[in-house]
Amino acid sequence: MERRSVWLATAEMPRSAALDTELEVDVAVVGGGIVGLTTALLAQRRGLRVAVLEAATVGAGTTGYTTGKVTAQHGLIYADLVDRHGDDGARRYADAQRAGVEQVADLAAELRIECDLTRAPALTYTRLPEQRSQIEDEVKAAARLGLPARVADRTDLPFDVEAGVVFDDQIHFHPGRYLAGLAAAFTAAGGPIFEGTRVTSIDEQRDRTVELTTPTGKVVAHQVVVATLLPPGLLGGYFARTRPSRSYGLAVRLHGAAPTSMAISIDTPSRSTRPWLDPGPNGLIVVGNGHETGAESDTEAMYADLEAWTRATFDVEAVDYRWSSQDYLTPDRVPYVGHSPTSEQVLVATGFQKWGLSSGTAAAMMLADLLAGNDNPWLPTFDAGRIGGVRTVGRLIKDNLKVGQELVAGRRHDPDARPAAELRPGEGGLVDIGGHTVGGYRDSAGALHTVSPRCSHLGCPLHWNPAETSWDCTCHGSRFSPDGSVLDGPAVRPLGRPTTDTRG
Repeated sequence: MERRSVWLATAEMPRSAALDTELEVDVAVVGGGIVGLTTALLAQRRGLRVAVLEAATVGAGTTGYTTGKVTAQHGLIYADLVDRHGDDGARRYADAQRAGVEQVADLAAELRIECDLTRAPALTYTRLPEQRSQIEDEVKAAARLGLPARVADRTDLPFDVEAGVVFDDQIHFHPGRYLAGLAAAFTAAGGPIFEGTRVTSIDEQRDRTVELTTPTGKVVAHQVVVATLLPPGLLGGYFARTRPSRSYGLAVRLHGAAPTSMAISIDTPSRSTRPWLDPGPNGLIVVGNGHETGAESDTEAMYADLEAWTRATFDVEAVDYRWSSQDYLTPDRVPYVGHSPTSEQVLVATGFQKWGLSSGTAAAMMLADLLAGNDNPWLPTFDAGRIGGVRTVGRLIKDNLKVGQELVAGRRHDPDARPAAELRPGEGGLVDIGGHTVGGYRDSAGALHTVSPRCSHLGCPLHWNPAETSWDCTCHGSRFSPDGSVLDGPAVRPLGRPTTDTRG
C-alpha cells in the first residue's frame, strides 16, 4: 500500500521553478489548487496579466487529496440552507453549485483534458428509519430550488438503505489530471506558475498596489486572490471564523465490479464512496472518519477503522493507496468568497466544507467576475465579509472559547511528556528534556529532531499525528513536518527550535 494520494501518484503533474526575481502583474493568485488555477485561467481570458504563486507544488494542497466528486449535492444541506439563509440565499448557493459542476465539464471538454470525467448519480443516504424524514425534507427543499432531486429506496450499494436523496447527472473525475490540464492551458497562454514559493506577507501600498513577499522574490500586483486552504496569517480573521477538519481516504480494488454511483451516508461515522476508474470497473474510492484537526491522537486507528469497514462491506482484493485531507468548515455552511473585509485589492475564497471541487470552481467564477469589475448574482450569499445571524455568532463564540482553552493549555509544561530516549525510530510526540517539554521525532536512522511544540501562528499547542508524521494545531489547522517546516497554514513561519540541550 502506498501512503500518498492516489490522484497525485497517478498523474503527471507539471513542475515549475520558484520565483527568484521581482515581478509586476495585474493579478497575483496565491495557491495552485482548483480555486487558484481556475481563477487564474478565467482572469487570464479576460485580458488580465496573472501569475500563480504556490507554496509547494500544483495540487499538493486539498485538491490533490479530495474524493474527486464534482456535485451540487453536499450531503443534507439545502433544507438547512433554506432555514438559515431563506429561499433566495439557498437558491444562489444551488445555482452556484450547478454552474460549478458544468464549468468543470466545459473546461475539461474545451481543453481536451483526459481526466476520466464521468457522469453519475450522486446519492446521500441513511440506513436508519428515524432519519427518513430528513431525506424527504431535503428532496423537497432541493427540488424547490431547481435541483434534480428525487427520493430513492434502492441503490447499487451492497446493502439496504432506508432512503436516499439522488441528484442525477453529476460528475466524478481524476482531480490531479484535471489540475495538470488547467495548469498547462494557463502556462501555454503565457501565464507563469511559481512553485516552492510561499507567500509570507501580503501588504497593501499607498499607490493601491499590493506587495507579496516570498523567501526568494517579490510580486507587486494590482489585485490579489488568496486561494490557499485558509488565508495566511491574520488576513481577514478567517482563522477565527472557520474550523479545520481532517478525513481519510483509501483507493481499493475489489474482486467484482464497484458501485457506479457516488454515495455518502448521513449516519455516523460518515462513509463516502465513488468509482475509481484506473483499475477498471473494480476500482473504488472510500473516504470517512472526519474529525477536527489535532483532536484525534490515534490517527492510525482512523485508517484501520475505515479499512475494516471497507473489507466488511465490499469484497476487497487489495488496498492500493491511503491518504488524508484537510478542509475548513464555516458556521453557516457556506464558503467565504469575495473581497477581504479590510481590503478592496485582496480577494479570498475559503471554507469549502469538503465540497471544494464544485464550490471552488464556482468561487473562481465569482472571483474572476470581481477581478474584471463585473457583478455576480451569487455573491450576496457567499459574501466574504458576512457575520451571519444569531446561530452563526453563537457557533463562533463557542469555537473560539475552545481555541482559548487550547491556547492556555499550550503554556503549561506537560507532566506526561516522556524522556526523549524512549522514542523509537519512526515515533514522535512530546518529550521531556531537562525539565522542558519539546516536540520530538526520531527518524529511521535514529536521529532525534526537536521543535517547539507551539504553533508559529498564534502559539497554540501542537499535537503529534502518527499516521502523517506531522505536528497539527487544533486551534486553526496549521500543520508542520517533523523538522518544523510548514505543511498547511494559516502559519507561514516554521516552528521554533528549543533552546535547551536536545541531544539524544
